[in-house]
Amino acid sequence: MDDLPPDLPRLRTLETWLVYTLDRVRRQIADAERREAERRHGIEARPAPPDWLLEQGLNRDAPPVQVHVGDCWNAGKRTRGISRDDALRALADGVKACSACRPDSELGFLEG
Repeated sequence: MDDLPPDLPRLRTLETWLVYTLDRVRRQIADAERREAERRHGIEARPAPPDWLLEQGLNRDAPPVQVHVGDCWNAGKRTRGISRDDALRALADGVKACSACRPDSELGFLEG
């Protein structure tokens, strides 16, 4: 059993609708591909995380709270990247080492 109309005018109408629908689908595919390419580019262009983080206090005058390894899951939102020397200096100045990522062990820092 054929479910298409038998007459030419309705077949042409159906063809027009199908072409229009196919164009819409192709535009959606192109948009999705463009978004995916932008997402991948964003991931590839993202700068590498810093090797060490210094977690700041609640306000800008408060002393630093902790030193973290750069990719620590426990680092707070108030962190900034620091160099290895700055991380060692902060630990030597009494800033607490994160107990989750243990930057003091990673740095080879021995208290005292």
